Amino acid sequence: MGWRFRRSIKLFPGLKINFSKSGISATVGTKGASVTMGPNGTYVNTSIPGTGIYRRDKVPGSCRSKKQDNNYSTHEGINKKNYQPSNDSELTPVKISEIKKETIRTVHTISVTRPETEPFVMNPNAEPYYPRLDLANYKFPTLDLLKHYDNDSLEIEEKEQEANKYRLIKVLLDFGIELETISSTIGPTTILYEITLAPGIHRSKLAGLEEDIAFSLGVDSVNIILSIPNKGTIGIVVPNKRPYLVSMESVLSSRKFAESDMELPIALGKTQTNETFVFDLAQSPNILISGSTGKGKSIALNVILTSLLYKKHPAEVKFVLMDPYGVELGIYEIIKRHFLASLSETHAVITNSSDVISTLNSLCTEMECRMMLLKDANVKSVQDYNYQFTLRRLNPAKGHRYLPYIVVVIDSYNTLAMGNEDNLTQHLSRLTKFARVTGIHLVISSIRPTNDVLPSEVKSNFATRISFKVPEMIDSQVILDCNGAELLSSCPGDMLYRTGSDPIRIQCAFVDTPDVKALCQYISRQPGYPDAYPLPEFLNQNERWAVEGDGRIDKLDPMLAEAARLVVVNQSGSTSLIQRKFSIGYNRAGRLMEQLEAIGIVGKADGAKPRPVLVTDEVQLDLILETYNLL
Repeated sequence: MGWRFRRSIKLFPGLKINFSKSGISATVGTKGASVTMGPNGTYVNTSIPGTGIYRRDKVPGSCRSKKQDNNYSTHEGINKKNYQPSNDSELTPVKISEIKKETIRTVHTISVTRPETEPFVMNPNAEPYYPRLDLANYKFPTLDLLKHYDNDSLEIEEKEQEANKYRLIKVLLDFGIELETISSTIGPTTILYEITLAPGIHRSKLAGLEEDIAFSLGVDSVNIILSIPNKGTIGIVVPNKRPYLVSMESVLSSRKFAESDMELPIALGKTQTNETFVFDLAQSPNILISGSTGKGKSIALNVILTSLLYKKHPAEVKFVLMDPYGVELGIYEIIKRHFLASLSETHAVITNSSDVISTLNSLCTEMECRMMLLKDANVKSVQDYNYQFTLRRLNPAKGHRYLPYIVVVIDSYNTLAMGNEDNLTQHLSRLTKFARVTGIHLVISSIRPTNDVLPSEVKSNFATRISFKVPEMIDSQVILDCNGAELLSSCPGDMLYRTGSDPIRIQCAFVDTPDVKALCQYISRQPGYPDAYPLPEFLNQNERWAVEGDGRIDKLDPMLAEAARLVVVNQSGSTSLIQRKFSIGYNRAGRLMEQLEAIGIVGKADGAKPRPVLVTDEVQLDLILETYNLL
C-alpha cells in the first residue's frame, strides 16, 4: 500500500479533524460517544472508557465511495534483503471487500476470515538464492594462521621397528602360535602389526596375551584386534615409543578435507594407518565426548569448531556455546556477529545455569518452528528445505527463510548440570530426539557421563561417542558401551571414535590457544551482521502478556502503536514484517506481536503462517488505541 499520512487536529474539546489518504473526516463527541463523518460514510461510536467495549453503527443512507469497494491490500514476505519474489516483483493483491467479516462488540473477540491467497508460483527465469550474499565480501581463513610443526613426520628407526617384530614373533612362538606373515604400519602414536596365523592355529589362542606381549616389548599396554575389517588379518597395536604431534594444519590441508563435499565436515585427526579422519556432523547428529582430565576433551571441541570455521560461511552455520568457566570457549566471543547465536539478554558464550535453561528452551522453540516450516514445505530434512528455498520454490510471505545449521557445544556438562539435572535432561531429551532433522546438533563434553548426570534415555540419542584415556574398564562401558578406552596410551589426544560399530582409534589433532585466537581475530576484523544470530524468546504461560483488570497492559512497548498501525495498514500480522520495517531484533518484534494479540489487533499464532489481522480499518484501530491510552 506504500507510505500513508495521517494527522488529527483537535480544534476544541469534542471536535477533531482527521487528514488521511482516504480523505478528510471529522470526529465530533466525547470519549464515550462520538460521530465520525468522512468520504466512507458517517458512523456513530459509543464506548465504555477503560473496558475495551464499544459499538460502531453506520448511519443509514450515508455515502460510500467507490474507492472503498476496490480497496486492495498486499502482503509482504521478503525475509532477506537480497531475496526477491520469484513470480513477480509485486505479490498477488487481495481485495479487502472480498473478506468476510464478523464483528462482535468486545475487541478481544473480533474474528476475520481471510481468503486463501493464490499459490506461490516459481519463476523459472529467477536467479537462485545464495545465502552467502549477505556477507559477500567474507574471506575464509587461511592456513598460515595455524602454527606449523616441523616434527609432523614419521620418524622411527628401522632397527627398533625390526626388533619389535622379532620380539613379537618370539613371544607368540613361546605360546605355541606360529605366524605366516607379519607387516607393520606406523601411526602417530601407535604401530599396527598385521599378522596372519599359520594353518591350524586358532585366533582364540591370542585372547588374554595382551599383558605378556606388553611386558615383552617393554610398553604400557597392547591392544589385540582379532579381525581387521576387509583385510582378513589380525592386528596387534603397540604404542609408539616416540609419538609425534598431529597438527591442525596438517589435517586441514589434506586433500580429503579440502575436497570434501560434506554438509558439516570435521577433520578430527589421523588414524593408526596415518590417514586423515574426516566425518560429517550432519550425519553424526549428536556427539558425546568424555575421558579423564587432561587427555584432550577441550582440544577436541576446538578441533570441531575450527574445522567448521575453515569450511563454512557465517550464513550457513551458527554456534551456541556453553562453558561454565568461560575459559575454553570464551575465546570465541569476538566472532559473535559472524558465527554465534544467543538470546538478546544473555552473553554470546553462556556461563551460568539459568541462561543455559532459557537458551535450551529457546532452542526447543526454534526446533518446533523449523519443524512447522519443513512440514509446510513437505520435506524431511533441513538440507532438502534449504535446497527448495535456494531454488525459490518456498514463499517468504508464509514465513519461509533460509535455515542455517546450529551447533550447540557444551563444555564441562557435569558442572552445568549441578542442581539442574531434571531440567537439563528434559530439554536435552527433546533436542537430541528431533533437532537433528531441523539442522540442530549437540556436542557435549563430560568427565564421566554416568546415569545420574546423563540418563540412558538421553545418552542413547548420542549416536557418536568419543572417549579418551580412562582409568578403568567400567568407565569405557559408561562412555562407549564397550571396552577399549582403558587400553589407550597416556599420550594426550589418543582416543576411540565409535558410531555404533567397532571403535576407530584416532590421534586427535592439536590446535593451540594462540592458533584459535589468531583465527577468531581474523574473522572478527571482517564486516559481519549487526549482532549475534537471534534465537526466539521462550515465553511460558506465566510470562505471556496479559490484560489487567483496568484495561491496561503491563510493560507496554513504546513502539506498540506504530507496530499496530503497520500491521493494520498492511493487513499482515508477521513478526518478520515488524522486524524489517523498524530495524529491531527478532525478540522485540516477537514481544510486540504478543502485545498486539493481547489488545485484539491480531489473532493467535498458527505455526509458521502469518497471524490473522482482526482490525480492518484505521478508525477501528484508533478506538482500540484510545481505549488503552496509546494515541
